[in-house]
Amino acid sequence: MANVPSDIVRVLGPGEQVELYIQQKIYHPKINIDSVVLTTQRIILRHPHELGLKKDFTDFNYTDVANAILDKGILRSTVKITLRFGGDPLNLADLPNGDAEKAYGIIRSNISRFQTPFSTGYAGMAPVMPAGMVQQQPPQIQGIVCGKCGARSAAGTRFCGSCGKAF
Repeated sequence: MANVPSDIVRVLGPGEQVELYIQQKIYHPKINIDSVVLTTQRIILRHPHELGLKKDFTDFNYTDVANAILDKGILRSTVKITLRFGGDPLNLADLPNGDAEKAYGIIRSNISRFQTPFSTGYAGMAPVMPAGMVQQQPPQIQGIVCGKCGARSAAGTRFCGSCGKAF
């Protein structure tokens, strides 16, 4: 893994760690190089501009990612990331095959870690139950309110479902 720039380290949250840093390869001379950072909590896109004096960051939480597809080529691959709430898919293009496979593995494992089981069906479709199988759910017990984000979590959980803070 290449050295992670200091500006990326400064935008990381508490307990967030960089799992993979990919610098885009460009075959002609260029000063601004885009890079992708996969952390334990989100995907960060880094866009330096104006001779590297300014930088824009775009991040996507793994809870907002619906699916990831690896389009493997001979030398270079593309990881296509579909977002849950519409919009254009996120394409990490022209990555070396080794980096693309690592990125795909990290993204898939974090999608399954951050999303509840059975929240997405086959290929991102909503799961369907037969009409006779629908059961009434008992009323849920009130859970804990997170002190950091204010979200209510289910009773018996050890971490906030929204921000990941430990209770």
